[in-house]
Amino acid sequence: MPISVITFDLDNTLWDVEPVLIKAEQVQQQWLLQHRPGAVAAFDHEALFEFKKSVWKRHPELLHHISQMRTQMLFELQIAGGYSEEEARIGAQQAFDAFLVARHKVVLYEEALDVLEILAQRYTLGALTNGNADIYKTAAADYFDFAFSAEDTGASKPHPAMFRAAIEHTGVAAEQIIHVGDDPEHDIRGARDMGMCTVWVNTQQKAWPDGDRADSEIVNLRQLPEAVNRIVDAR
Repeated sequence: MPISVITFDLDNTLWDVEPVLIKAEQVQQQWLLQHRPGAVAAFDHEALFEFKKSVWKRHPELLHHISQMRTQMLFELQIAGGYSEEEARIGAQQAFDAFLVARHKVVLYEEALDVLEILAQRYTLGALTNGNADIYKTAAADYFDFAFSAEDTGASKPHPAMFRAAIEHTGVAAEQIIHVGDDPEHDIRGARDMGMCTVWVNTQQKAWPDGDRADSEIVNLRQLPEAVNRIVDAR
């Protein structure tokens, strides 16, 4: 059966996520300092990290719902800072909204849009992410036909749920899908275990950890159309 769908991880596959997360955290911190100064005054960087970890431990049900987890952390941070429950609820949402706006100011790899345009002419494109980035809030929006996150499916890659969602949404067999991602465990093993073809985006040129390798490996997205063609031709 011919390849008809290509799914993409987002963070560190279509863009470098670290700079945008650093900026988003700064925006969130600035909002808190301006509007809820008592929530951050008692915490240095290390203490704040320990507080975040304590929230994660208390709310395992939010493990795959990172937006809700962050909002909960912001709520509890403001409660600890002496704010009322109403103030904390409102402040948590507003601080998170500020974070999310900055989080979507991603800078795609310079070759990403050209590559997506080429592939979209022939294949259905989808996004599968463990993060809370929304592909439809980026410059790549027009090239994507569908998107699923861990928050949508209730489980993070490499769990089958997100890959299964792509299969059910497109109505094609797993072997008709190529999944493209940067993480050997979450992306490559997870997709391969579902029967999909895989392309490893290895921009850092790291050594493969262990186990079965991806069907193809690239170090730059410019190489992706050729990698897809090789997979198609080998079928």
